Amino acid sequence: MTSTDADGTQDGGPEATPAAIEQARGVLRPQSAAARAVLTTVPPVPDLAPFVEFHWNVRWDLRGQPPYDQKVLSHPSVHLVFEEPEPVLYGVDRGLFVRRLEGQGQVLGVKFRPGGFRPFWGRPVQELSDRTVPAHRYFGAEVDEANGRILAQSEPAAMAALADAFLLDRLPEPDPQAAEVAAMVETATGDHALVRVEQLADRCGVSVRTLQRLFAEYVGASPKWVLRRARLHEAAQRAGEGSVDWAALAADLGYADQAHLSRDFTAVVGLPPTTYARYSATGGSVT
Repeated sequence: MTSTDADGTQDGGPEATPAAIEQARGVLRPQSAAARAVLTTVPPVPDLAPFVEFHWNVRWDLRGQPPYDQKVLSHPSVHLVFEEPEPVLYGVDRGLFVRRLEGQGQVLGVKFRPGGFRPFWGRPVQELSDRTVPAHRYFGAEVDEANGRILAQSEPAAMAALADAFLLDRLPEPDPQAAEVAAMVETATGDHALVRVEQLADRCGVSVRTLQRLFAEYVGASPKWVLRRARLHEAAQRAGEGSVDWAALAADLGYADQAHLSRDFTAVVGLPPTTYARYSATGGSVT
C-alpha cells in the first residue's frame, strides 16, 4: 500500500518520516500493495492519545482488475474498523491477517495502543484474540449509525474526526495499569536484544507470571508472541529493503542461526525469507 500521513507525506518516498514508515510496518510485500491501495494515517485527538495510537484509512480502486489479498503481520493491538457491511472489532490476530481487496472501497480503522482497548472493553482482552466481533455487540446500534456517516466522507481526516467524536462520547476512566502494560510492550518491541520472556520480565521489574497475566488481560497476546512478532516485523522490513545478510540478521534478532530465523518466518508468512525478499523487491506474483 502506498502510505501517507494526513498531511499528504508519502511513506517510502523521499519525504517519508520514520514515524510514518513505522506505522506501515507489518504490511507484507509493500511494493505490490502500493500499486493497489493507499494507506493514510491520522493521529487521534489528545484526549484519546492514551488509548489510540492512530487512525488508518485504506482506499482502493480495483475495478476491472482481479481481487488482491493483502497480508499483514499484525501488531499486538485491537482495531475498531468502520467498513461495509458493518463495523467490526478485530482482536489481536496471532497468525497472518489476510484482507481481500476487490472492486472499489475504503475502510477506516482505529488502532488502539497495546492495552488501550482494555478500559473500553472492561474485560480481559484475550477474549478477543484471533476473533472478529460485530462492533454493535459492544458499542450498540450507535456504532452502525456512525459507520454510515464515516464511510460517506471523502477525506481521511474527516473520517477520523467522526471516529474521534464517537469514542470521546464513550471515553473511559484512565487505567494506569494499561499505560504500564503499553510501556512493557514498547520495551519488548523496541529492543531486539530481548529474546526471552525472562529477560523482558526482568527489564520490566515483574515476575514472569505477572507479565503473562498482564499481557493476557490487557494485550491479548503472550509476551513470547510479542517478542517473536517484533523480530518478524524487523525481518520482513529488512527483507523488503534489498540485499540481506541473513546470517547477520539472524544474529541481530537473537536467533540461534539463520535456519531458525527461516523456520520462524516461513511458519507465519508462508514463504522462506529469501523467497519473500525476492518477490518483495520485484513486486511480482508469488505464484
